[in-house]
Amino acid sequence: MSALTLRLSDQKHQRLKALAKSKGVSVNYLLDEITTLILAEFDLKTQFEVRAQRGQGKAGRGQELLAKAKAFSDEC
Repeated sequence: MSALTLRLSDQKHQRLKALAKSKGVSVNYLLDEITTLILAEFDLKTQFEVRAQRGQGKAGRGQELLAKAKAFSDEC
């Protein structure tokens, strides 16, 4: 585990402390949770971009598969 020094304005620090207190957690835990959410969002964006890159030029095939899935669901 690593330690990190973070410089915040006094006002922002007080607001974070109030938020953490209202949730019944420490500021450290709150910041850990926030970074987890931000990193998850970043990972999803990166995965989407990789998949989009792999799918370039394959839009027609994707539309065919969607039409096939719709036809199948309409039969059910």
